[in-house]
Amino acid sequence: MGATVRIIGAPMDYGANRRGVDMGPSAIRYGQLDTQLRDAGVEPVDSGDLLIPRAEERDPDADPPSRGNAKFLREVADVCRRLSEEVADTLADGAVPLVLGGDHSVAIGSMHGSSREADIGAIWFDAHADLNTPETSPSGNVHGMPLAAALGRGSFDDMEWACAPGLDEGAIAYVGLRSIDERERQLVRESEMTAFTMADIDRRGMTAVVEDALSVATSGTDGVHVSLDLDWLDPKAAPGVGTPVRGGVTYREAHAALETVSRRHERDDVVRSMDVVEVNPILDEGNETATLAAELTASTFGKRIL
Repeated sequence: MGATVRIIGAPMDYGANRRGVDMGPSAIRYGQLDTQLRDAGVEPVDSGDLLIPRAEERDPDADPPSRGNAKFLREVADVCRRLSEEVADTLADGAVPLVLGGDHSVAIGSMHGSSREADIGAIWFDAHADLNTPETSPSGNVHGMPLAAALGRGSFDDMEWACAPGLDEGAIAYVGLRSIDERERQLVRESEMTAFTMADIDRRGMTAVVEDALSVATSGTDGVHVSLDLDWLDPKAAPGVGTPVRGGVTYREAHAALETVSRRHERDDVVRSMDVVEVNPILDEGNETATLAAELTASTFGKRIL
Protein backbone atom coordinates (compact mmCIF):
# COMPACT_ATOMS: atom_id res chain seq x y z
CA MET A 1 0.00 0.00 0.00
CA GLY A 2 2.95 2.35 0.49
CA ALA A 3 1.38 3.91 3.58
CA THR A 4 2.80 4.67 7.00
CA VAL A 5 1.12 2.59 9.69
CA ARG A 6 1.49 3.88 13.23
CA ILE A 7 1.26 1.15 15.85
CA ILE A 8 -0.41 2.20 19.10
CA GLY A 9 -0.39 -0.30 21.96
CA ALA A 10 -3.40 -0.25 24.27
CA PRO A 11 -2.61 -2.95 26.88
CA MET A 12 -5.95 -2.73 28.68
CA ASP A 13 -7.79 -5.59 30.33
CA TYR A 14 -10.34 -3.59 32.35
CA GLY A 15 -13.10 -4.67 29.99
CA ALA A 16 -12.45 -8.42 30.02
CA ASN A 17 -13.37 -11.13 32.49
CA ARG A 18 -10.05 -13.02 32.24
CA ARG A 19 -6.64 -11.56 32.98
CA GLY A 20 -3.79 -11.59 30.47
CA VAL A 21 -5.15 -9.72 27.47
CA ASP A 22 -3.13 -6.69 28.57
CA MET A 23 -0.07 -8.57 27.28
CA GLY A 24 -1.61 -8.80 23.81
CA PRO A 25 0.28 -5.86 22.25
CA SER A 26 3.64 -7.29 23.28
CA ALA A 27 2.71 -10.75 22.03
CA ILE A 28 1.56 -9.42 18.64
CA ARG A 29 4.78 -7.46 18.26
CA TYR A 30 6.73 -10.59 19.21
CA GLY A 31 4.79 -12.37 16.44
CA GLN A 32 6.89 -10.33 13.96
CA LEU A 33 4.30 -7.65 13.29
CA ASP A 34 6.96 -5.19 12.15
CA THR A 35 8.44 -7.64 9.63
CA GLN A 36 5.02 -8.72 8.41
CA LEU A 37 3.97 -5.12 7.75
CA ARG A 38 7.20 -4.34 5.91
CA ASP A 39 6.63 -7.41 3.77
CA ALA A 40 3.19 -6.00 3.00
CA GLY A 41 4.82 -2.86 1.60
CA VAL A 42 3.97 -0.41 4.37
CA GLU A 43 6.22 1.48 6.75
CA PRO A 44 5.46 0.65 10.40
CA VAL A 45 6.19 3.25 13.06
CA ASP A 46 5.75 2.00 16.61
CA SER A 47 4.67 4.67 19.08
CA GLY A 48 4.79 2.30 22.04
CA ASP A 49 2.07 1.60 24.57
CA LEU A 50 -0.30 3.82 26.49
CA LEU A 51 0.51 3.76 30.19
CA ILE A 52 -2.33 1.86 31.83
CA PRO A 53 -2.41 0.99 35.56
CA ARG A 54 -3.01 -2.62 36.50
CA ALA A 55 -6.57 -3.63 37.31
CA GLU A 56 -5.50 -4.69 40.81
CA GLU A 57 -4.74 -1.03 41.54
CA ARG A 58 -8.29 0.07 40.72
CA ASP A 59 -11.81 -0.49 42.06
CA PRO A 60 -14.07 -2.19 39.47
CA ASP A 61 -17.19 -0.85 41.19
CA ALA A 62 -16.13 2.76 41.68
CA ASP A 63 -18.78 4.17 39.35
CA PRO A 64 -22.21 5.11 40.70
CA PRO A 65 -24.96 2.47 40.42
CA SER A 66 -26.92 4.79 38.12
CA ARG A 67 -24.46 3.80 35.39
CA GLY A 68 -25.70 0.24 35.56
CA ASN A 69 -23.48 -2.83 35.45
CA ALA A 70 -20.17 -1.75 33.92
CA LYS A 71 -16.92 -2.69 35.63
CA PHE A 72 -13.94 -0.30 35.60
CA LEU A 73 -15.94 2.26 33.60
CA ARG A 74 -13.86 5.20 34.84
CA GLU A 75 -10.65 3.44 33.87
CA VAL A 76 -12.00 2.45 30.44
CA ALA A 77 -13.07 6.06 29.87
CA ASP A 78 -9.61 7.39 30.74
CA VAL A 79 -7.85 4.97 28.39
CA CYS A 80 -10.30 5.60 25.55
CA ARG A 81 -9.94 9.38 25.84
CA ARG A 82 -6.17 9.11 25.52
CA LEU A 83 -6.40 6.54 22.75
CA SER A 84 -8.81 8.75 20.81
CA GLU A 85 -6.23 11.54 20.91
CA GLU A 86 -3.51 9.20 19.62
CA VAL A 87 -5.69 7.96 16.78
CA ALA A 88 -6.80 11.47 15.78
CA ASP A 89 -3.22 12.77 15.86
CA THR A 90 -2.05 9.83 13.74
CA LEU A 91 -4.65 10.57 11.08
CA ALA A 92 -3.77 14.26 11.15
CA ASP A 93 -0.16 13.27 10.44
CA GLY A 94 -1.25 11.31 7.37
CA ALA A 95 -0.62 7.84 8.82
CA VAL A 96 -2.98 4.93 9.41
CA PRO A 97 -3.57 4.14 13.11
CA LEU A 98 -3.21 0.47 14.05
CA VAL A 99 -4.34 -0.10 17.64
CA LEU A 100 -3.19 -3.27 19.39
CA GLY A 101 -5.39 -4.41 22.27
CA GLY A 102 -6.03 -5.22 24.92
CA ASP A 103 -9.65 -6.16 25.23
CA HIS A 104 -12.27 -5.03 22.72
CA SER A 105 -13.34 -2.00 24.73
CA VAL A 106 -10.28 -0.22 23.26
CA ALA A 107 -12.33 0.03 20.05
CA ILE A 108 -14.39 2.75 21.73
CA GLY A 109 -11.34 4.99 21.69
CA SER A 110 -10.24 3.84 18.24
CA MET A 111 -13.58 4.71 16.63
CA HIS A 112 -13.94 7.96 18.56
CA GLY A 113 -10.61 9.22 17.30
CA SER A 114 -11.13 7.94 13.77
CA SER A 115 -14.53 9.62 13.43
CA ARG A 116 -13.70 13.07 14.81
CA GLU A 117 -13.10 14.61 11.41
CA ALA A 118 -14.81 12.09 9.14
CA ASP A 119 -17.94 10.05 8.61
CA ILE A 120 -16.94 6.42 9.01
CA GLY A 121 -18.33 2.95 8.64
CA ALA A 122 -17.07 -0.12 10.45
CA ILE A 123 -16.50 -3.78 9.70
CA TRP A 124 -16.73 -5.88 12.84
CA PHE A 125 -14.93 -9.22 12.52
CA ASP A 126 -16.17 -10.88 15.69
CA ALA A 127 -18.04 -13.86 17.10
CA HIS A 128 -20.03 -11.46 19.31
CA ALA A 129 -22.29 -8.47 18.69
CA ASP A 130 -20.74 -6.25 21.44
CA LEU A 131 -24.01 -4.35 21.71
CA ASN A 132 -24.78 -4.67 25.41
CA THR A 133 -25.06 -1.58 27.59
CA PRO A 134 -24.49 -1.15 31.34
CA GLU A 135 -28.25 -1.66 31.70
CA THR A 136 -28.40 -4.94 29.74
CA SER A 137 -25.02 -6.58 30.35
CA PRO A 138 -25.20 -9.74 32.46
CA SER A 139 -21.46 -9.62 33.21
CA GLY A 140 -20.63 -5.91 33.40
CA ASN A 141 -17.61 -6.50 31.14
CA VAL A 142 -17.20 -3.48 28.87
CA HIS A 143 -15.56 -5.55 26.11
CA GLY A 144 -19.11 -6.68 25.34
CA MET A 145 -20.26 -3.06 24.89
CA PRO A 146 -17.98 -1.16 22.46
CA LEU A 147 -20.46 -0.79 19.61
CA ALA A 148 -23.24 0.21 22.00
CA ALA A 149 -20.89 2.80 23.50
CA ALA A 150 -19.78 4.20 20.13
CA LEU A 151 -23.43 4.51 19.05
CA GLY A 152 -24.45 6.19 22.30
CA ARG A 153 -26.89 3.53 23.41
CA GLY A 154 -28.28 3.24 26.92
CA SER A 155 -26.41 5.25 29.52
CA PHE A 156 -23.57 5.81 27.03
CA ASP A 157 -25.72 8.48 25.37
CA ASP A 158 -24.32 11.26 27.56
CA MET A 159 -20.72 10.04 27.66
CA GLU A 160 -18.79 12.21 25.20
CA TRP A 161 -15.71 10.00 25.40
CA ALA A 162 -17.70 7.00 24.18
CA CYS A 163 -19.96 8.28 21.40
CA ALA A 164 -18.09 8.22 18.09
CA PRO A 165 -19.17 11.51 16.47
CA GLY A 166 -18.96 10.42 12.84
CA LEU A 167 -19.88 6.74 13.08
CA ASP A 168 -22.84 5.88 10.84
CA GLU A 169 -24.96 3.07 12.29
CA GLY A 170 -26.21 2.17 8.82
CA ALA A 171 -22.62 1.69 7.66
CA ILE A 172 -21.69 -0.93 10.26
CA ALA A 173 -21.37 -4.53 9.07
CA TYR A 174 -20.77 -7.57 11.24
CA VAL A 175 -18.91 -10.47 9.66
CA GLY A 176 -19.03 -13.92 11.25
CA LEU A 177 -21.43 -13.52 14.18
CA ARG A 178 -22.16 -16.77 15.99
CA SER A 179 -22.62 -16.07 19.72
CA ILE A 180 -25.33 -13.53 20.54
CA ASP A 181 -27.55 -13.33 23.61
CA GLU A 182 -31.29 -12.87 23.15
CA ARG A 183 -31.34 -9.16 23.99
CA GLU A 184 -28.53 -8.42 21.53
CA ARG A 185 -30.25 -10.49 18.86
CA GLN A 186 -33.28 -8.25 19.15
CA LEU A 187 -31.14 -5.10 19.11
CA VAL A 188 -29.28 -6.18 15.97
CA ARG A 189 -32.54 -6.97 14.19
CA GLU A 190 -34.02 -3.59 15.13
CA SER A 191 -30.88 -1.62 14.25
CA GLU A 192 -29.72 -0.12 10.96
CA MET A 193 -26.62 -2.34 11.03
CA THR A 194 -26.03 -5.24 8.65
CA ALA A 195 -25.18 -8.63 10.13
CA PHE A 196 -23.51 -11.50 8.29
CA THR A 197 -23.40 -14.63 10.45
CA MET A 198 -21.26 -17.73 10.14
CA ALA A 199 -24.27 -19.32 8.42
CA ASP A 200 -24.05 -16.64 5.70
CA ILE A 201 -20.36 -17.44 5.25
CA ASP A 202 -21.17 -21.16 5.05
CA ARG A 203 -23.76 -20.55 2.34
CA ARG A 204 -22.08 -17.84 0.28
CA GLY A 205 -18.37 -18.02 0.98
CA MET A 206 -16.14 -15.55 2.80
CA THR A 207 -15.12 -13.35 -0.13
CA ALA A 208 -18.69 -12.62 -1.24
CA VAL A 209 -19.74 -11.79 2.33
CA VAL A 210 -16.82 -9.42 2.92
CA GLU A 211 -17.38 -7.68 -0.40
CA ASP A 212 -20.97 -7.02 0.65
CA ALA A 213 -19.82 -5.85 4.09
CA LEU A 214 -17.44 -3.41 2.41
CA SER A 215 -20.27 -2.08 0.27
CA VAL A 216 -22.24 -1.40 3.45
CA ALA A 217 -19.34 0.18 5.34
CA THR A 218 -18.24 2.45 2.46
CA SER A 219 -21.71 3.68 1.49
CA GLY A 220 -21.75 7.44 2.09
CA THR A 221 -18.67 7.37 4.34
CA ASP A 222 -15.17 8.80 4.19
CA GLY A 223 -13.53 5.56 5.25
CA VAL A 224 -13.83 2.37 7.25
CA HIS A 225 -12.69 1.30 10.69
CA VAL A 226 -11.70 -2.38 10.71
CA SER A 227 -12.08 -4.10 14.07
CA LEU A 228 -10.57 -7.58 14.30
CA ASP A 229 -11.37 -9.63 17.40
CA LEU A 230 -9.32 -12.84 17.37
CA ASP A 231 -12.22 -14.81 18.86
CA TRP A 232 -13.77 -14.40 15.40
CA LEU A 233 -11.63 -17.37 14.43
CA ASP A 234 -12.28 -20.92 15.47
CA PRO A 235 -10.45 -21.78 18.71
CA LYS A 236 -8.47 -24.44 16.84
CA ALA A 237 -6.88 -21.64 14.80
CA ALA A 238 -6.76 -19.03 17.57
CA PRO A 239 -6.68 -20.67 21.02
CA GLY A 240 -5.35 -17.63 22.89
CA VAL A 241 -8.59 -15.70 23.45
CA GLY A 242 -10.72 -15.15 26.54
CA THR A 243 -14.13 -15.96 25.07
CA PRO A 244 -13.63 -18.79 22.54
CA VAL A 245 -16.65 -20.04 20.60
CA ARG A 246 -16.64 -23.18 18.47
CA GLY A 247 -17.56 -23.03 14.81
CA GLY A 248 -15.57 -19.97 13.87
CA VAL A 249 -13.58 -18.82 10.87
CA THR A 250 -10.70 -20.97 9.61
CA TYR A 251 -7.14 -19.79 9.07
CA ARG A 252 -7.56 -19.48 5.30
CA GLU A 253 -11.01 -17.91 5.52
CA ALA A 254 -9.59 -15.23 7.79
CA HIS A 255 -6.78 -14.41 5.37
CA ALA A 256 -9.25 -14.36 2.47
CA ALA A 257 -11.41 -11.88 4.37
CA LEU A 258 -8.61 -9.45 5.15
CA GLU A 259 -7.13 -9.81 1.67
CA THR A 260 -10.53 -8.79 0.30
CA VAL A 261 -10.43 -5.68 2.49
CA SER A 262 -6.92 -4.96 1.23
CA ARG A 263 -7.87 -5.26 -2.43
CA ARG A 264 -10.74 -2.82 -1.93
CA HIS A 265 -8.39 -0.43 -0.13
CA GLU A 266 -5.85 -0.59 -2.93
CA ARG A 267 -8.60 0.43 -5.33
CA ASP A 268 -10.49 3.02 -3.28
CA ASP A 269 -8.36 3.92 -0.21
CA VAL A 270 -11.08 2.88 2.25
CA VAL A 271 -9.23 1.66 5.38
CA ARG A 272 -9.04 4.61 7.76
CA SER A 273 -8.12 2.87 10.99
CA MET A 274 -7.85 -0.60 12.51
CA ASP A 275 -7.72 -2.33 15.85
CA VAL A 276 -6.66 -5.90 16.63
CA VAL A 277 -7.92 -7.14 19.98
CA GLU A 278 -8.47 -9.93 22.51
CA VAL A 279 -5.16 -11.80 22.13
CA ASN A 280 -4.46 -13.40 25.51
CA PRO A 281 -0.94 -14.89 25.68
CA ILE A 282 -1.69 -16.70 28.96
CA LEU A 283 -4.25 -18.82 27.14
CA ASP A 284 -2.26 -19.14 23.90
CA GLU A 285 -0.17 -22.03 22.61
CA GLY A 286 3.32 -21.05 21.49
CA ASN A 287 2.21 -17.48 20.67
CA GLU A 288 0.14 -18.98 17.85
CA THR A 289 -2.79 -16.54 18.17
CA ALA A 290 -0.58 -13.47 18.42
CA THR A 291 1.42 -14.53 15.37
CA LEU A 292 -1.81 -15.08 13.46
CA ALA A 293 -2.95 -11.61 14.52
CA ALA A 294 0.25 -10.17 13.01
CA GLU A 295 -0.24 -12.16 9.80
CA LEU A 296 -3.87 -11.07 9.39
CA THR A 297 -2.91 -7.46 9.99
CA ALA A 298 -0.33 -7.75 7.22
CA SER A 299 -2.96 -9.23 4.92
CA THR A 300 -5.14 -6.19 5.60
CA PHE A 301 -2.31 -3.92 4.52
CA GLY A 302 -1.44 -5.74 1.34
CA LYS A 303 0.60 -8.89 1.98
CA ARG A 304 -0.10 -11.64 -0.57
CA ILE A 305 1.05 -15.17 -1.33
CA LEU A 306 2.17 -13.95 -4.78
